[in-house]
Amino acid sequence: MENKSELEGRFQSETHKAIVNIRVASNIIGARFSKFMSEFDLSMAQFNILRILRGAKEPLTINTVKERMIEKSPNTTRLIDKLLEKGLIKKFQCMDDRRQTYLHITEAGLELLKTIDERTDFPSQTLCNISEAESKTLNDLLDKVKESFL
Repeated sequence: MENKSELEGRFQSETHKAIVNIRVASNIIGARFSKFMSEFDLSMAQFNILRILRGAKEPLTINTVKERMIEKSPNTTRLIDKLLEKGLIKKFQCMDDRRQTYLHITEAGLELLKTIDERTDFPSQTLCNISEAESKTLNDLLDKVKESFL
């Protein structure tokens, strides 16, 4: 296994190293998050859909849900179908425009999210070596990164 100094010499700049670090950290957190979500029989994308619908406080069109997803997925319809099968969301046609299909989170979906939210051990274990102040700095920096793409 390569030591830290050997790896650091491979970066063209601190910016290059930061990009690689963001990608590596994202993959590590994503894997941990996926494992955590599997305890609730959810994928990360399904969880994202449920959070979008809960946050909206009103039914949303499928296209709106797709636009708001963290990770855009070509199989959103299949994800929605799985959530429908689990009874976590409902789907219905718009009365004024039959081409529009709306999604709404069910009580079962809200209860599941409440159960997940109560598991405060997950976020605290994920970034356990970062203080609140450091988390704020990290958030500020990541917001700047996102803004550069908007």
